Parts: sequence; C-alpha cells; structure tokens
Amino acid sequence: MKNGHGDGFGYVHLDGKVALVTGAARGIGRAIAMELACRGAAVAVNYRSSKEHAESLVEQIEKIGAACMLIQGDVTSQEDARRIVQTVLDAWKHLDILVNNAGVTRDKSLRKMADDEWADVINVNLQGTYYCTSAALPAMMEQRFGRIINISSYVGQEGNLGRAHYAASRGGIVAFTKSLAMEVAKYNITANAIAPGFTQTEMLAKVPANVLEQIRVKIPLQRFAQPEDVAKAAAFLAAEGDYITGQQLNVNGGLYM
Repeated sequence: MKNGHGDGFGYVHLDGKVALVTGAARGIGRAIAMELACRGAAVAVNYRSSKEHAESLVEQIEKIGAACMLIQGDVTSQEDARRIVQTVLDAWKHLDILVNNAGVTRDKSLRKMADDEWADVINVNLQGTYYCTSAALPAMMEQRFGRIINISSYVGQEGNLGRAHYAASRGGIVAFTKSLAMEVAKYNITANAIAPGFTQTEMLAKVPANVLEQIRVKIPLQRFAQPEDVAKAAAFLAAEGDYITGQQLNVNGGLYM
C-alpha cells in the first residue's frame, strides 16, 4: 500500500512514514501511537519514567505487525530531545510525523503556587514542544516533508481554576504552532494543534465524581472524550491534512466553540 492512498473506503494509510510520539506511555499519547501504527506508520514511543506502560505499548504495536521502537528521554532537556530525534533518524533514516504530546499538570491556585511548580509545567508542556520541534526540523526541511502535531488543551482557550500555569503552557503551544506553520510551509511541512477537552485518562480519574458530573453536564455531547477520539484527529492531520496548517482542532464535545 503506497502512502497517501486509501483502502477504497476513505481510510488513508501511513505506510512508509515514520512517527515520533512524545509522552506516549499513557493516555492520549498512547492512543495516538497506536492509531498511527494501525495506519501503517513506524512509531517511536518516547517516555520519561513510565517504562512498564511504554513497554506494554510497544508489545501491542508489534503484535499488529507495525515497526516500533522505545526511546526513554526527558523532553525538558535540549540534549535529550536531540538524542530522541537522532535515535529515530539513525534507525529509520527519516522522520515524517512529530506528535508533541508530553505534558503534565500540577493543579494549584496562583497565590499558592511555588515557582518550581510553575516552571515544571511550562518546561514540560511548552519548552518540551519547542525542544523536540527544533530538533526535528532540520531533517524535515531537508526531506521537504513533515507533519507536526502539537497537543494543546481547551484549558488554553478558556482557562481553568487552579491551572494558570497549565493554561499558559497550552495557550502558548497554539501561538507557537501558528508562527511555526508560517515559517515552515515553504518546506511542505504543516504544523497544527489539537485541543482536547476533558478526556478519560488517569488525570481525569483523580477528579471527584461529583465534580466530574458537574463538568459532564456542560458538555453538549454529554460525555467525556476517549483518548481514541483525540488519536483519530491526530491521524487525520498526519494522513490527510496536506492543506491544513496553523490550525487548532478542537476535540471537546462542544464544550468550547
């Protein structure tokens, strides 16, 4: 199956493409890595500390017959980001899809927030996105092809109590994506952001049931997203978004319009 061609039913494959997904051990990143692999891409799974979860993902991907590799690394380190990308290039000679998914939150009101709590969230979410993107760009520019997908959040659009640092990092990702898209379009590289709403991950599982219900009733579609909902959006941008760049794709059930 040649890349860019479907199976006759509108399903576009990613055969021959190489993808790197950061923070892929759990949640949304895990679902994105699996979706890209199901479409035929070779997938590099990056993780920082969740080794067991990352290894189980690699096993799942290999079971479906897709090429996969595991790369430990901290995206807040410029050296690690470069090493992660170079590891992919050394093994597979090109990098076509970069999904900057790695992210954290440390819920705390601004008046109680310590400087290191602010810095931790900004460094992982925003700085990590910058480091990995800057590391991947030379190869993408040389091959004159790339699909950069940055995971933001609806919180970066609307804000959220106790998440000023998280909102700033996610809003910054959107602004970064738009500027990036302008700069790299001439190299046939697209850059887009996905802004998920409340998604059923381990992070959401920590929220009290009564608070979850208060959130759910505000969502027009009356349910939380599944990680697979976000993964499908990422796969669409990777496989079919040839003329889409500088955009923010909201996957939030109508919570923010």
